Amino acid sequence: RTLRYVPESSQDKIIADEDVFETLLKMFTALFINDFSRQTPILDLVPEVKCKYLELPTVELKQPKANSYNYQSQHVLSPEEVLFNTLGFSITRDRSSLVSAGTGVFVTKGFVPKGTVVSLYPGTVYRKHEPIFFQSLGNPFIFRCIDGVLIDGNDKGLSRAVYRSCSRRDQLGPFQMSDVSWLTAAPQNPLAVGQYVNNCSYEKAANVCYQEFDVPRCFPVELKQYLPNIVYSHDIQSHLRCVVLVTLRDIEQGEELFSNYYTVVN
Repeated sequence: RTLRYVPESSQDKIIADEDVFETLLKMFTALFINDFSRQTPILDLVPEVKCKYLELPTVELKQPKANSYNYQSQHVLSPEEVLFNTLGFSITRDRSSLVSAGTGVFVTKGFVPKGTVVSLYPGTVYRKHEPIFFQSLGNPFIFRCIDGVLIDGNDKGLSRAVYRSCSRRDQLGPFQMSDVSWLTAAPQNPLAVGQYVNNCSYEKAANVCYQEFDVPRCFPVELKQYLPNIVYSHDIQSHLRCVVLVTLRDIEQGEELFSNYYTVVN
């Protein structure tokens, strides 16, 4: 395994937080619109949010009469198709090209330019003082942020149960505050597979790196259902920590994603 040198002044930022925010907003909005028919019962309870989307200059949402949208006729794409149509690429989990590495993540379609958010690292977010001992036993999916915050990206066992419990706890009225579908084989957010990106080797150089991102309070509440992270202890004063994977170079169709597991801050 290798080390990645991060100058203290850079704060581990490959791209600006504003770029990460815009990418997530663009992708989640596309997922929301694609799944608009399923959102209808929720949006009927919050008409001001519903009107915001009905007024978008999108063919599928434009109707000649108010409230005449035929939700049953909506053509729903798969999450992977939405990803490709929105960001120009799609990714999926498959057997790694590294011997004995298990599952890896591949670009299955399109082209990913350098400096692009290509994936998210899902899981429960633990601050330094919070207990994670039992969840960490035999767990290879614990990600440590520079400030000591931990993200448990394990989709099985106790880790899975903790995430589901916290997700139910934090539901806000009709709105889900996090995505639980990353725990399944068919995540509704196709970017939420970053825990399966393998460490680089001497033969396979890193082509992505991890970047920490705190979700701002202005993030639309109706889009939080696609965030694959949740805090372990409920605290309305803290920002939700996310980790995105950003490309270090252009990545072509068929390539596997590789990163560095360890970061040295100097």
